[in-house]
Amino acid sequence: MRAIARRAGVSVGNAYYYFKSKNELVQGFYMRTHKEHLVVAEPAIAAARGFKARLLAAMRTKLETIEPYHDFSGVMFKTAADPKSPLNPFSEESAPVRAECTAVFEKVLEDPKLKLPKDLAAELPDLLWTGHMGVILSWVHDESAGRRKTWFLMERTVGLIAKLVSLASLKIMSRVRRSALKLVKELREGGEGSG
Repeated sequence: MRAIARRAGVSVGNAYYYFKSKNELVQGFYMRTHKEHLVVAEPAIAAARGFKARLLAAMRTKLETIEPYHDFSGVMFKTAADPKSPLNPFSEESAPVRAECTAVFEKVLEDPKLKLPKDLAAELPDLLWTGHMGVILSWVHDESAGRRKTWFLMERTVGLIAKLVSLASLKIMSRVRRSALKLVKELREGGEGSG
């Protein structure tokens, strides 16, 4: 709480005036960084041509806009990594920010040349959001100059995702795609599928 108040330039007492709890304040921080990302991501995605370029635009702008918070990210990660913490990005309390962030990946898919099967199109924004969380986890732990390791990971991952999406969209891959998406659904619902 002190670190966040210091970063915001207010006393800890003043921070509690605006936010009822530490958790509420951190959720506000999540939303603020998301809004900062939107300002630069939306025009970058709109200007990009093709799925890979649009996804790269979303991811590059994300890393650029969160970079000023890198020193703080390790402190916050200690709490956010706890699966039972309301600050965990996958928690119910984080659902509003998660939904808004996922909407960025919906925009990535708004490419008229991108022809996706309906089942893949329905799941892909959530899958892309989950993948981007993996890149952010790398960024939190990355002490390389300019976070070059994370940038390398992000760019290579985007290339791989673009290839996988292209393959998954092929008619010949429909059975494999349906099996993979069924697994995603079962895991979301508690991992107790019928086999």
